[in-house]
Amino acid sequence: MSRPSPLNADLHCHSIVSDGTLAPAELAERAHAQGVDLWALTDHDELSGLTEAGLAAHALGMRFVPGVEISVSFASQTVHIVALGVEPDNTELLQGLQHIRMGRDQRAKDMAHDLERHLGLPDVYAGALRYAGNPALLSRTHFARYLVEQGVCRQTHEVFTRFLTPGKPGYVDHAWARMEEALGWIAAAKGVAVIAHPGRYRFSATEEWALLEQFKSLGGQAIEVVTGSHTNSQHRKYANLALEFGFYASRGSDFHSPGESVCDLGRLPPLPADLAPVWDLLH
Repeated sequence: MSRPSPLNADLHCHSIVSDGTLAPAELAERAHAQGVDLWALTDHDELSGLTEAGLAAHALGMRFVPGVEISVSFASQTVHIVALGVEPDNTELLQGLQHIRMGRDQRAKDMAHDLERHLGLPDVYAGALRYAGNPALLSRTHFARYLVEQGVCRQTHEVFTRFLTPGKPGYVDHAWARMEEALGWIAAAKGVAVIAHPGRYRFSATEEWALLEQFKSLGGQAIEVVTGSHTNSQHRKYANLALEFGFYASRGSDFHSPGESVCDLGRLPPLPADLAPVWDLLH
């Protein structure tokens, strides 16, 4: 007897509502064309693309999961927590995300000023703003696209090796939500909390363990094991950590744009077979 093919779930991507380049409906069409069975839109700190995404997915016969990626401060770094299966009209979640967005604009202006000072470029804020579908969510990615346009770098991934990261021009530290706040909002909205792309953070082994322990103690249930920025060795590392902590495992491309993203929607390897998939928690 042949084994059933694994579910092609892609539970992490971004639309023009945050720092992607495609509209929510366009993402739904792309996901469907790539064979995705279960799809989530997880814009940064914003829920306003979910209605369009859900309607488009339903019309295509694709199962949709409403989500959001929440910015959290932990050990002087920014950690992203993906919330899956949330109630998009939950007041506590909406108010929490609005509070996060209120702090983004001044951070963006400070980033622009620092880039102007180092590069001699005028009106960096206005230039980055042209790439933002949602002015309230101006991010490092929008600045990166502007620096490519200006010829400072050839591609956006090059920008992040030279600028906009800790210790480099254009980086501005910011206090996001606390872990307990974010997980409280997710719980109130009946969602499942997932640590996004854990392999991307620059934590020591001790700090990473502390992150996983605190996340677990506050009700966190899953981590991304297979994601666009993880290597094959990281897939196994975080699979082992998922087993050790009793986490469910998530799978998501973190797709932003056809011209930029390392991995397209639905093109990730399957989750390791010894893990409990996070979609077992989604109804």
